[in-house]
Amino acid sequence: MTHTDVVIVGGGHNGLVAAAYLARAGRRVQVLERLDHVGGAAVSAHAFEGVDARLSRYSYLVSLLPRSIVDDLGVRVRLSRRRYSSYTPDPATGGLTGLLVGPESTFGAIGAAADEAGFDGFYRRAAAVTARLWPTMTEPLRTRADMHRAIVADGGADADAAWRALIDRPIGEMITAAVDNDLVRGVMATDALIGTFALLDDESLRQNVCLLYHLIGGGSGDWDVPIGGMGAVSGALAAAATGFGADIVTGAEVFAIEPDGEVRYRNGDAEHRVGADHVLANVTPAVLARLLGAPEPALAPGAQIKVNLMLRRLPRLRDETVTPEQAFGGTFHINETFSQLDTAYRRAAGGSVPDPLPCEIYCHSLADPTILSDELRAAGAHTLTVFGLHTPHGLASSGTPERIRDSLTSAVLTSLNSVLAEPVQDVLMEDSSGRLCIEAKTTFDLERSLGMTNGNIFHGALMWPFAENDEPLETPAQRWGVATAHDRILLCGSGSRRGGGVSGIGGHNAAMAVLQG
Repeated sequence: MTHTDVVIVGGGHNGLVAAAYLARAGRRVQVLERLDHVGGAAVSAHAFEGVDARLSRYSYLVSLLPRSIVDDLGVRVRLSRRRYSSYTPDPATGGLTGLLVGPESTFGAIGAAADEAGFDGFYRRAAAVTARLWPTMTEPLRTRADMHRAIVADGGADADAAWRALIDRPIGEMITAAVDNDLVRGVMATDALIGTFALLDDESLRQNVCLLYHLIGGGSGDWDVPIGGMGAVSGALAAAATGFGADIVTGAEVFAIEPDGEVRYRNGDAEHRVGADHVLANVTPAVLARLLGAPEPALAPGAQIKVNLMLRRLPRLRDETVTPEQAFGGTFHINETFSQLDTAYRRAAGGSVPDPLPCEIYCHSLADPTILSDELRAAGAHTLTVFGLHTPHGLASSGTPERIRDSLTSAVLTSLNSVLAEPVQDVLMEDSSGRLCIEAKTTFDLERSLGMTNGNIFHGALMWPFAENDEPLETPAQRWGVATAHDRILLCGSGSRRGGGVSGIGGHNAAMAVLQG
C-alpha cells in the first residue's frame, strides 16, 4: 500500500479546487476520478455527431464561484455577463405578449406596470441579506443567531425584516406581498424551485434555501456564462491543481474507504490501495456511506430534466415586439407563472408529468459564440439548453429510462412550442447520421453517469449557509461545514454545508479544514 497526505475521491470541480489549494500548501495530493476525464457535471462535449459545437453538457452557468478562489489559484476563467435578465411569454395570450426584464423592461406589455417597483424592491430587500452572507461562504461557519445579529447590525430594521421574510417564512409570502401579477410572481419564484421539488408555501422552507443560493452569488446573484463552456472552467481548475503538483488519476473507480484513511480502487484490471491522513469525498453523502460500508442516508430527490438542442437559427416568436436575440439573451421562462408552478407541483406529486411543463431556456452561444465553429457561427446556428422543473426522481424512475426520457423530452418540446411562432423541431439541426440534435438528461441519467444519488444536482437538499445554534463547531471540519462521522473523512463537494452549484466552495472549505487540522 502506498501513502500520501490527502486522497480526493472524485475529480469534479470541487475536488479540483481542494486539490489545488492543498497541493499549493505543499501537501501530497492524489485525485481519483472514476471517469476517463475530470470535471464531473462541469464539462463540455461534442454532444452531436459531426456537429462542431462544444455544449456544456450538464451544468451550464456560473454564479457562486468566488473571485477569491480564482485569484488564489491563478485560475484562467473568463465569464460573460448576459445583457438581459429574462423574457417570459404570457401564456394567457398564447405568447403574443411577454415580459422582458433588462435594459428595456416591458412590465406594461402584460398589464403589470404597477408591479415593476415591487419587483425591483423584492431584490433590493433580498440583497440586504445576500450581500452580507456572500463573503462568509469561504469563512468558518457562523451560527444562525450570530449571522442574524451581524446582518441586523449592518443593515438595521430593513435587514431584519428581509431576514425574517427570506429565512423564517415561506418565500411565497414575500413574493405575493411584493407583486400582484401571476406571471411576474412566477418569474420571481422559479429560482426557488430549480432542482428542488417543493411548493412555494412549503413550511420546510427548502424552497427558501434554493432561492437564497440562486441570489447569493457575488452578493448580487448574477449568473454568468463561462467562455468556452463549463469544460473550460474544469480544465482551468485541473491545470491549476496539476501545476501545484497534485496527481490526478482518471479511470480510477474507488470501491471502498476505511475510516483510518485507506482507499481501495480499481484502475484497469488492477486493484490498488492507498493510505492517507485525510480522505476528501467529492461524492454524494449516500455514495460515501456506501463506500464506507455504512447505512445510506435518505437524500432529497432531484427534480429536473435538461435538454440540449442545436438549432440552425433561433426560432421565431409570437410576440413581435421582442427579437429572438432579446428573448433568448437571458433566461427564457415558459409556462412558469406562479399558479402554473403550483399546479405542476401537484400534478407531479400525484405521479403525472406536468402539462404544461414549466421550463426555462439558456442560449449559451448568444453570450459566448466561441463554443461554435466558424462555419456554424457564420450560418447563424445556436445552442439552447432547456431546463424542465417539477420532474422528481420518483416520477422519472417509474418506467424504463428510455421511455421516461422520451416522455419528458416530449413534454419539454410541447411546452416550448406552446409559446413559439413555429415548432422548434423545424429549426433543429441534424447530426451527420440524420438525427435531430436533441440530447436529454434525466435524473436517472445523472445518477447513472455521474453518481448523483436520486439525480439531485445538489447532492441532496441544500442547507442554510450557517450552522444551527445547537450544532457543534468544535473541530476544523465542523467549523468549515465538511465533517462526517469520521475524523479523517471529510466532504468536499456539493453535499457539504455550503455546497451546491458550480462554486468550488465545498472544495475550498474542505481544504481549509485540512490545513487547519
